[in-house]
Parts: sequence; C-alpha cells; structure tokens
Amino acid sequence: MRKAALHNLGCKVNAYETEAMGQLLEEAGYEIVPFEEKADVYVINTCSVTNIADRKSRQMLHRAKKRNPQAAVVAAGCYVQAAGAELEKDPAVDIVIGNNKKAELVNILENYFAGKQMAQEEYLMDIGSTREYEALSIKKISCHTRAFIKIQDGCNQFCSYCIIPYTRGRVRSRRPEEVMAEAKELVSRGYQEIVLTGIHLSSYGADFQGESENALLKLMTSLDKIPGLQRMRLGSLEPRVVTWEFARTLADLRTICPHFHLSLQSGSDGVLRRMNRRYTGSEYREVCRRLRACFDNPAITTDVIVGFPGETEEEFKETVDFVKDIHFYEMHIFKYSRREGTRAAGMDCQTEEAVKSARSDRLLRIGADMSLEYRKSFLGQRREVLMEEKTVLDGVPYLTGHTREYVKAAVLWDEGKQGQMVTGNFKEMLTDEIVLMEEGE
Repeated sequence: MRKAALHNLGCKVNAYETEAMGQLLEEAGYEIVPFEEKADVYVINTCSVTNIADRKSRQMLHRAKKRNPQAAVVAAGCYVQAAGAELEKDPAVDIVIGNNKKAELVNILENYFAGKQMAQEEYLMDIGSTREYEALSIKKISCHTRAFIKIQDGCNQFCSYCIIPYTRGRVRSRRPEEVMAEAKELVSRGYQEIVLTGIHLSSYGADFQGESENALLKLMTSLDKIPGLQRMRLGSLEPRVVTWEFARTLADLRTICPHFHLSLQSGSDGVLRRMNRRYTGSEYREVCRRLRACFDNPAITTDVIVGFPGETEEEFKETVDFVKDIHFYEMHIFKYSRREGTRAAGMDCQTEEAVKSARSDRLLRIGADMSLEYRKSFLGQRREVLMEEKTVLDGVPYLTGHTREYVKAAVLWDEGKQGQMVTGNFKEMLTDEIVLMEEGE
C-alpha cells in the first residue's frame, strides 16, 4: 500500500479541494499519513494570491522532495496555473496538476507510476477557456464540527491587483442538487454547521442559463430545510449582493449565522476605482446598515489592502475613518503585493514597503481594539456555542467553540460536550479573544 501525504496552502476553497483529493486517494487504496512523515506521494495544493504564497508553495514542494527523494511530488492548484512551465523544470516537482484537473489525481498518479508520459494539456489546461465545474466532493473533513462546502469556482471581476481570475478561470457554479446531496451526507455524519465557500461566492449561479437570479438565496433557502442542520455560514461576499431582499430573506432562515464577511479593500473611493472594485464607500456603508437593520448586532468582518499603488496619506486616512465608522468585528489587513500579470503591477507610484508596514500596523491596532469591544458587547448575554476543541490557558483546560456570530467562548473542560451545542451566560473575558461562559440557566 502506497502512502500519501497532503499539504494545503491558501484559502478555504483550497482546503476543501485538498480534503477531496485526500479522500480520492484513500478510496483508491492509499494510506493517508501526516505531511511530516515519509510518504510515497506528496501532494501540495499551492496558492498564488501573493508573492509570499508563491514562495511558500515552492518551499513546501522542495521540503517534500527533501523528505523522500524517491517520492512522487505533486504540485497542484493556483501556483501551477501561474507558473506551470517553471515548475515543470523544477527537479523537486514530478507532477503538475492545474485547477479543474484535481479530480483526475488518482489516474494521473497511476500513469506516472506506470511510466506513461502525459501531454501537458492533459493536466494543465487553459483555465480561462473552461466553463465546466470540477466534480469534487467530500464525505468527511478533519474538523468534526464544521464542514466547508465548495459551491462555486472562478471569478469574472478582474480587480486590478488580483491574479486569481487568471489562475482560477471564469465563474463556474455547482448544481444545487449536488450541493444539497453533499450537505445531507455531511449532516448525516454528525456535522451541525456548514460553511458555503467559493472563489467569488456572490457570483454563484451567474452561469446558470435562465435561472441565475437569486441562485444563492434559493440554494440557502433549500439548505435551511435539511433536518439536523443547525447552522449555516457564508464565506466572503461582495457588498453588492446584499440587497434588502437578500438581507431579509437570510434573517428569516433558522440556520443562518449573523456573521458576514464583506470585502472592502479600501475606504477611499479613489483607491476603489483604481482597484476596479465596483462599489463606493457610501454603497458599502448602506449594505452594513441593511444587515444591522435585519439582524441583532451581526458580526461584520472584512479585508483591507494598504499601500495600493498611488495611495496617498489622505486616501489612507479616508480608510482609517471609514473602518472606525463601520466598526468591524474583525479586519484582515494585507500589505499590497505586486503581482506580475495584473494591471496594478504596471501602475506608477508603487508604495514603499516601510509605508505599507506603518499603515498595516496602524490598522491592526485599530482592528484589535474594535474586535475586543465587539466581544465585550456580549458580556452578560446568553448564547449558544458549538463546542469544538480543547484549549489550555494558564494550566487550566477549557473546551472552546464559537457562537453564531463567531465569537469564541470557553467552558471548563468536559470531553462529553465536544461537538455539542452548549448554552450559557457570557461572564467575563478570559483573554482578549475568548469569553468565559457559565453554563445553565
């Protein structure tokens, strides 16, 4: 029996696909082992969202070959689409598999071990030309309480800083009946919470002929009716998808978690235009108002890029004032990363690294303060928490999990409650990120 080890880099979509490839290998008779162990096959699902992601992808590929020089090292995913020709010359890489070819992993490995040569187009396609959603699915995941379900791939937005449309291709959506079948399977295996994810989730169904309108809402309404499903979350959303109808419909679903990640990237309209983001600050602010009108104290999180080409001090100040005004629960702050092949890479006035770092540090401090304030707003309230894992703080074991708003809470360790819903009162802050919950009435 051959041993296979897998390592994931990047987003939740990549994580889903890595799980799916692992299950394909397992079903084909491979023994799945930790990546740190010696294996016959190493599969690295790469990322190319930043230059740092490219570098980490290369490092993991070389680390795998060093661990076992005789192993078949497989490079899969976005970095392959961006640098396939380069990877084919890398002695640490034996097989390259682009996006929309991961479902063929087992067959590709069989051909490799049989000594059969394959033409490049058989495993590294022109991703921009395909309109077919890749048939990958999972029956179980490593996390025992929350299951991610990929429902969409590709992006048609072409933000000026982003390489993803070139590595993931155009929008391709998974049929609703396939999503429903996978969700039911996962719930039957004990998963109480699902998270819908995709490369550009807001575009789900845009490629469905004659049935694209409100496709995401219709899918969620159907999922909401699955017996045994307790919670449903959404991955990252574009602000424009959150109409009044969207917000009100979600508020009526019994399973929806009031936790919304709305990509912002900048609070300056000038920067947003240069980024090719298709909304203004005032439109984004209105979306947040709709969510807060329909939900009680929803968690609104976001991404912000600092140091975009030409970002002036005044434009950065507009972003600072904007995020303070919206008052996000959490912010993911990224320093602009110049990506060859994108329009922003050729823009004048590239921002100096020291300026990016200073702006990032300032927003991180603001974000930490807002996050703590949001968590503290739940003190004294009663909440339901899905218990997930053991955490030790100052030598004391706790069981931690998350509320529907994705606020992390803890009770004293009780193995019997792991994977269960526990209700109690939020008593005090254990740390800046964890609330102590007292069970009972």
